[in-house]
Amino acid sequence: MAQTTKAQAAKAKDKAGFDTNTALELFSIAGSLNSTIDLDYLLQKIGAAAEKLLDCEASAIMLVSDDGKNLFFKVASGEKAKALKTMTLPIGQGIAGWVAQHREPEVVNDTRTDPRFAGKFDKASGFITRSLLCVPMLYRGDLVGVVEVLNKREGGFSPDDIGLCSSLASLASVAITNAKIISEQKNFFSHALELLVAVIETARPGMAEHPVRAAKLACAIGRALGVEDYEYRMLYYAGLLHDIGYVAFKNPRLAAELGAPAVAEEAHPLFSVKMLEGMKLLEGALPIIRHHHERFDGAGFPGKLKGGDIPLGARILGLVEGVEELRMAGLRGDELYKKAVQEARAGAGSRFDPKVVETFVDLMGNPEGTW
Repeated sequence: MAQTTKAQAAKAKDKAGFDTNTALELFSIAGSLNSTIDLDYLLQKIGAAAEKLLDCEASAIMLVSDDGKNLFFKVASGEKAKALKTMTLPIGQGIAGWVAQHREPEVVNDTRTDPRFAGKFDKASGFITRSLLCVPMLYRGDLVGVVEVLNKREGGFSPDDIGLCSSLASLASVAITNAKIISEQKNFFSHALELLVAVIETARPGMAEHPVRAAKLACAIGRALGVEDYEYRMLYYAGLLHDIGYVAFKNPRLAAELGAPAVAEEAHPLFSVKMLEGMKLLEGALPIIRHHHERFDGAGFPGKLKGGDIPLGARILGLVEGVEELRMAGLRGDELYKKAVQEARAGAGSRFDPKVVETFVDLMGNPEGTW
């Protein structure tokens, strides 16, 4: 088979819009969208790719402000790019503002001839812009921002350059939108957790601050035992939410819906699990919550599990619950820590996992900031 000639390769490039290396670079960036939620890293990668593929000296990515009236620099290359991070450009002003307003790409191969050019950014950064290509970032019809590449090293910007930069802008718009969605979801989840914790604190006397303390101490023990990151997160959620079942004790309708018209102390772990079932993010915490009142000797509830059959997170939370009872009974300071150590040691091998007890006792050597 004859080797592909340079002329054939060039023809293939013209037909496709860009060559194989360019396509691979775009695929690499697209793959990164699903492998990281670090928005700044993704946008820096997109900017660097734009500079490389379009053979330019610098690049910038500007986003639309929350009020939709201005553009601000999210990513910019160059030694003095930090100076640009504090500056904004009203939509409709400058070349980037024009692109944002009209949602159309624009090429200016000689900025000296274009009255729209906003030279204030050059003054702030010390960069001299001779030519630029600016394209809008759109996501499902909504303006996200603009991408600029500056100073083509050879010749002027071409229609192919516009197509390539537009492809990069599409990737950037997806990255930005995904990051915003994730941020909003995290914000909602954190506030929902706070509300649930506040509800739990009102469910029984003495519960004020108990969920947060339990989560903090359980995580400290888990960290000292070397639990994996996922188990650590589930331990945190279980620490916060393990007593949410008590809410049903005050709500007969809710208790009936959970399958127990008559409530009892032993029911609250199962109530907690049933109330949290279906939340994908919390599913790893449910076994911890379900079994946090099991005993190491098998005399606990609800499953009468024994020893290593009890999930490690539940063994940790079980000890935390035991010593938290002392605090809820009114003990404080050195008296609390001393009594907690005594209680833990007395229950080692019967009520509590000896390894968890040993770890807890070590932590109580310097309890401040841990519990």
